[in-house]
Amino acid sequence: MSSSNRIPDIYGPGTYTDTTFTPVPKDTARIFHLLASQTPTFTKDEAFLSKVRFTGEDFPVIPGPIKATSVAAALHAMCGVVADEILSLRGAQDLNRSITVNTTHTALWFGAVAAAYLGGEDVLTLAGKGELKKVLPDWERGWVDTPLKYRATGLYPTRDPETWYSLHGSMNAEPVLRSIGLDPATKVGSNEEAAAMIAGHTKRFLPAELEMNNLMNGFCGSVCFSPKQWNESSMGKSLAEHPLVDVEQQTHAVPTAPVAFPPLTAGDLRPLAGVKVIEMTRVIAGPQIGTILTSLGADVIRLNPPHLTDINILQLTLNAGKRTTTVDLRKPEDRAQLLQLLSDADVFVQGFRLGKMKKFGLGLEEMLEMAGKRDKGIVYVSENCYGREGLYRERPGWQQIADAAAGSAYVTGKALELTQNLPANEAVLPSLPISDMSTGVLGALGTLIALRDRAIKGGSYSVHASLTGVDAYALRQDVGLYPVSIVQECQERFQWQSMRGSHHVLDILVTVWKGWKKVLGNYLNEDSCWFQSFSESAFDGKMLSILKPVAQIAGAETEWKAPSVPYGSERLADLAW
Repeated sequence: MSSSNRIPDIYGPGTYTDTTFTPVPKDTARIFHLLASQTPTFTKDEAFLSKVRFTGEDFPVIPGPIKATSVAAALHAMCGVVADEILSLRGAQDLNRSITVNTTHTALWFGAVAAAYLGGEDVLTLAGKGELKKVLPDWERGWVDTPLKYRATGLYPTRDPETWYSLHGSMNAEPVLRSIGLDPATKVGSNEEAAAMIAGHTKRFLPAELEMNNLMNGFCGSVCFSPKQWNESSMGKSLAEHPLVDVEQQTHAVPTAPVAFPPLTAGDLRPLAGVKVIEMTRVIAGPQIGTILTSLGADVIRLNPPHLTDINILQLTLNAGKRTTTVDLRKPEDRAQLLQLLSDADVFVQGFRLGKMKKFGLGLEEMLEMAGKRDKGIVYVSENCYGREGLYRERPGWQQIADAAAGSAYVTGKALELTQNLPANEAVLPSLPISDMSTGVLGALGTLIALRDRAIKGGSYSVHASLTGVDAYALRQDVGLYPVSIVQECQERFQWQSMRGSHHVLDILVTVWKGWKKVLGNYLNEDSCWFQSFSESAFDGKMLSILKPVAQIAGAETEWKAPSVPYGSERLADLAW
């Protein structure tokens, strides 16, 4: 469907809605070719692009009009294409090798942090019974142990009745609550009461006042912009100047020779076998980069700062195949041990604000200097909220902030207004950690391209994966949005419960999971073909089952060789390649 066959402004200013519906796998194939054509150095050879096959349900299986599933599925397929190219470089060329991506599997992958089983029970059921607390090390440190703390991360009305604001507790909600005049020790009886209390305080502020409050205090937050407002902002324009898949050879650095991939062995035919990755990330987006890389064979060492909060349940899925340890960059001895590991690493993935790593001698320029001295290029991967340039580039942000900034929350609210009689102007988060997970596959794709090019041309490469960037891409005119009738049909099929602006992303995830269980049980059964199971795990020795990698590459053993382990499972000093 051409961009001219779309109706503007159905879901608000700057939106473009398809006039007719195209089945999801077919539309995904179109978006795959679109992204391929827009990505520098990605193959344009139809002989390679035609290796990809999309399957899955014809109709969408997640709420709302945004084609997030198709964008993510296209990115997964692109990972498969580059992985195929890398296998050819490693002497395993196969002109008939196929790459299959199931779009329904991709949609479920957005909720992969919940689509897991431990000891035969799904993790959401275990969490509801309090059983997960018995087997997961506690990294949450009470960050949501009261209704006020929990609801401090949500979308709320402001003094401007047409504009909502994304408030974010950032795993330390108390100072955020105090900054809007609310005592975090105030006793409330329920999450709903807490949300109403917070809304009563945010309504006292104009959106610009909430922005200034966050800037003055170093908090996260964003106005819930319409797509038009974001696209016309200086930050939106800056982000749009770069391709979504943002890979750049660092030609100003000391030239280094091409780095051949290690020889494949009969015991591991995965495309990235032997590639060494250091991952220093938190929560979902950054860890998802490493999770995809390790499914393709990379040796990934994940580092967690021991003093920073993380989410307990993520240890079950986002550490698959990895080794894990902790590092405190404030300690010289930890920095020295990390630099020793980095001295032979191929990839460094970092998920902190741009400029933060430079403080500890781990910025891009410092890593390029190291690469020059060792005569071996490095791939430096940065995952952040707003991209690599512009006014906001060093501003902190999470999934919810990106969803608000790019217009995704605005569009989701408008769709619910049209299909479920949501009050006018209320913004609502997209139904799952979509921008987090999509940024993960985006970063993994950039890493694959950079590793391929390093093997051919030499040099070092930067990769930038932006939460707001992937959100904004899915709202583009050439991608399009689903018609209202399709959104309504999806709602009727799954009977989604109410979704509101104040709902935490975990609330909405549970809502979607319940709908899936009723309709897509054949996908979500633990013994289905969509799960990879490990008979024993580090979590009380119980069997662990997690969703398989999305892109399945024929003959390439696309899987994890080991189950997830808790954060910080090994001592930093004991780790070596």
